[in-house]
Amino acid sequence: MNNAVNTSPGSSPGSSRGAVEKALEVLATLSAPGGPHRLADLAQACDLPKPTAHRMLQTFTEAGYAVGAGSGRYTVGPRLLGLSAAALTSTRPLRPVLADLQRRSGHTVHYAVRHADRAVYVEKLEPDQAYRLNTRPGGEVPLYCTAVGRAILSRLPEADVAAALATPLTARTAKTLTDPGAVRRELATVDSAGYVVDDEQFEAHVRCLGAPVLDAEGAVVGAVSVSGLTFTLQPSSFDVLGPLVAEAANRLSAVLAGTAPRAVPDAR
Repeated sequence: MNNAVNTSPGSSPGSSRGAVEKALEVLATLSAPGGPHRLADLAQACDLPKPTAHRMLQTFTEAGYAVGAGSGRYTVGPRLLGLSAAALTSTRPLRPVLADLQRRSGHTVHYAVRHADRAVYVEKLEPDQAYRLNTRPGGEVPLYCTAVGRAILSRLPEADVAAALATPLTARTAKTLTDPGAVRRELATVDSAGYVVDDEQFEAHVRCLGAPVLDAEGAVVGAVSVSGLTFTLQPSSFDVLGPLVAEAANRLSAVLAGTAPRAVPDAR
């Protein structure tokens, strides 16, 4: 796994950002894997002058959101850790369903929510195996080429789907669909099968199956998926794993809505 500090996906160097946006970007980068992070790396990743980044980090340190780790390095502070723990309690009721899906599928399970044109992983449950997928809670992936992202897209209002597919779609692998019409056809599989497939379209050698999770009003609030390397997650297993994911998504929706699970479409 790459432990380098990376620029936030939602920003670009030279973009017009206010003070609050800059501060939030520093906090997000401070929370990235590989810490403690050097001041110089944080400043570069956030496209800030070192003095500006240093002032922000000093303010965060005084407020308990950052901690100096010596040699010009910083890591997350106790108050930021406390906020993270408090936020995670909101997904606690979902964990039994996610754990059951992981046990029944034998693959890594993710739960993600939407932020703009990205899906943000908030839960990850892994089987006991020799390899680990290069994902983490807090990590962000595009909507158009991932299973969790497409599952979310499949239940968004048309205006949001159009906006997400209006910008140029980058080919992440040789299999990535970059034509909006082709992506829309993939989204339609949720209506017929209850789930959508990412077959090495975001990352080579990784397959994922995802399904949307809805709230009590029927609006999409997230997505659940199973993921595995191609040699462990074969297309021949889609007919078994897909309905498992769709069932888990319906159970998660029922937990959030306080109702009974809906029927899962029969793909066969």
